[in-house]
Amino acid sequence: MFVALFSPLAGYVADRVGRKQLLIFAMLAYALFGTAPLWLDSLGAIAVSRVGVGIAEAAIMTCCTTLITDYYSGQQRNKYLGLQTMVSALAATAFFALGGALGSISWRTPFWLYAVSAVLVIPMVLKLWEPVKIEPTTTTKQPVPWRQIGTPAAVTLFGGIVFYALIVHLPYVITGLGVTDTGLIGGAAAIASLATAAGAISFRYLAKLGTRKLLIGAFGLAAVGLCLVSFAGNVPLAIAGAVIASAGTGVLLPTLLTWAVNGLDHAQRGRGTGIWTGSLFIGQFLTPIVLGAAAAALGNLSLAIGALGMACVLALVVTLVRGPRLVTISH
Repeated sequence: MFVALFSPLAGYVADRVGRKQLLIFAMLAYALFGTAPLWLDSLGAIAVSRVGVGIAEAAIMTCCTTLITDYYSGQQRNKYLGLQTMVSALAATAFFALGGALGSISWRTPFWLYAVSAVLVIPMVLKLWEPVKIEPTTTTKQPVPWRQIGTPAAVTLFGGIVFYALIVHLPYVITGLGVTDTGLIGGAAAIASLATAAGAISFRYLAKLGTRKLLIGAFGLAAVGLCLVSFAGNVPLAIAGAVIASAGTGVLLPTLLTWAVNGLDHAQRGRGTGIWTGSLFIGQFLTPIVLGAAAAALGNLSLAIGALGMACVLALVVTLVRGPRLVTISH
């Protein structure tokens, strides 16, 4: 939740002091706060260090995305935004697996993984550059255009719930089908992550279709996949549904991002990206709450996932009917 809360602030700071400068500082802070449980003994102090991790992560994600949109345009921007989503999906799977393996040694050992960010600072200092000289007075004269960023941010909040639904709940669905083998459960999650990565990398080639068509396709795939998972009576069918839905959400994220940031001036881009990132992570935070409440109301998790699939159908219909007014086509 701290990522969601601090991302807009990180965007404001990035617009004021520079993206590279804030990113380097945030990476070092991420390493410091992330590895803190290695030497902290107090549970309260460890909890405070997690707040620091969240603030640093908000700055890192906002700055990285903003720099991509600063450095590139057109097809190159589409390429790297798709790669960003792909790498995020694959890295999450890899680090979860690695963290689990290291956890078998000691509960503290996985926290060494955070030190990687300090190592990455070295090539960042050498290779990254500030796109233009930051002028604070220019930033204050250019407020964020809420009429442009507001609708993409709102749709992204819903998209965040859709994106994280199976990331969070697929293991419970597989367990509900009678599976107790942790290897099979982990394998199903890994296959879904690969589908997300495949969808993200395809964005580079699909972006020419425009935002409206991509949203229709992404919500359509998510709807079919989630409904398939909901009514699956066996593991292969549930995994097939997860693959379809994850491919859709892999396309959805870079589509929403390009919709949000295309057309923003350089002096507004950090704040716009921060607002978008915050909306995405509010969706992540709400995912277990929304699906938990729906499961309680409908009777089980599978029906709740099916209800989310139907919500994707509604989003598809709204895009079809009101797309030209709601969606700015991105090229």
